[in-house]
Amino acid sequence: MYIDGTHNAHEQQEVGRMKMELFADVVPKTAENFRQFCTGEFRKDGVPIGYKGCTFHRVIKDFMIQGGDFVNGDGTGICSVYRGPFADENFRMKHSAPGLLSMANSGPGTNGCQFFITCTKCDWLDGKHVVFGKVVDGLLVMRKIENVPTGPNNKPKLPILVSQCGEM
Repeated sequence: MYIDGTHNAHEQQEVGRMKMELFADVVPKTAENFRQFCTGEFRKDGVPIGYKGCTFHRVIKDFMIQGGDFVNGDGTGICSVYRGPFADENFRMKHSAPGLLSMANSGPGTNGCQFFITCTKCDWLDGKHVVFGKVVDGLLVMRKIENVPTGPNNKPKLPILVSQCGEM
């Protein structure tokens, strides 16, 4: 899987590409949800929906970068390929390093489209958020996003867009 990011100030400026490996053998349902939103395979009323064009709406230095809310763009949206929120698959993988992909949620069983990428070890999230993949190339891109200036609610002052995403 991959995600390409751009800054969207006056004109789009490429941030770079993050290549990701999904842990489909450990959390197949969670990995498949992310995969379909990256590829645009999932359709609603015949129209592909997913991560292309959405933003990283929350960035907290030395913690994580969060995106994937293509519903509302602000962290309140929820959608899954399973038609609604879905359960935490398991917590076998831990938040043990930077570059781990994990599901953002608002409590048990509320997984949807939003995800975050850890910028450091975040063991206090173990047992609360499902780790479903890792960045295998492009950690520097993650660091660039992590270091953008932010305003209220940790929202980047310059939008960071997912300009392209898909399967490799």
